[in-house]
Amino acid sequence: MPSEGNEGVPLDGRALIPVDDPADPRIAAFRDIRERDLTGRQGRFIAEGTVVLRMLAAAHKAGSAFAAESILILKNRLAGVADILADFPDDVPVYVAEAPVLDGIVGFHLHRGILALGRRVDRDGLEETTAALPAASLVLVGCGISNHDNLGAMFRNAAAFYADAVLLDETSCDPLYRKALRVSVGSVLSVPYHRGGAAVEMLERLSEAGFAIWSLSPNGETEIRDIPRSERMALVIGTEGEGLPLSVLSRFHTARIAQSPQLDSLNAGTASGLVLYQMAGVMGRI
Repeated sequence: MPSEGNEGVPLDGRALIPVDDPADPRIAAFRDIRERDLTGRQGRFIAEGTVVLRMLAAAHKAGSAFAAESILILKNRLAGVADILADFPDDVPVYVAEAPVLDGIVGFHLHRGILALGRRVDRDGLEETTAALPAASLVLVGCGISNHDNLGAMFRNAAAFYADAVLLDETSCDPLYRKALRVSVGSVLSVPYHRGGAAVEMLERLSEAGFAIWSLSPNGETEIRDIPRSERMALVIGTEGEGLPLSVLSRFHTARIAQSPQLDSLNAGTASGLVLYQMAGVMGRI
């Protein structure tokens, strides 16, 4: 572990770079995180916490669609993440700061004390994403998902129940937003996804590729336990409140979750978990 002000002291062979000034230009990308969450990072994203850092390390090491550019860590957290840091290439700089400096950089008290700046290096289009799906596929589709907690939960569910991809229309929020990424426990970095385009066009492309498409609605015709098995299945989830548009519901199969009449629906995160579990079971994945 580096001593105070001793730049370049190694941790298990990796050079660490102490930072003692929140205005240090080398860590400008980590400054005022919440404001940058709103204004965007021009293709970059912030990975926060040990679990997401580990997922980013695995993605970077595997040469996937994501890579790390730099890491910023609270000094007293170094020992606990030494094994994770060892999985990053030596050319990814690791900056280290004491708590007051770190808080001054990010603009609030960061109790996790672990941040990484990453970028998406590969952005396949819809055609490429669907063409890469296996013959037997389970896909989760989000339309108008604007809540980052729900979106993160949907990715976590997709990973848990062996979904092959997540597709999001152009009105859905960015899964690389810091909170969505954190709620997904890093699953955004492991589940292939595409975001963009109109929902109906995306679903029609899946239909042409042989997918049985099931749109979830409180008024759906089929209860989820009665959804029949298909070699290729897609679950479509809409935004909380408005749900899916008629342009989607009128074109494809509709399904519902049996529940108390005192509530009209579940949030997108919970609903996606219930239905993906059912679909994965029907397909023999769990």
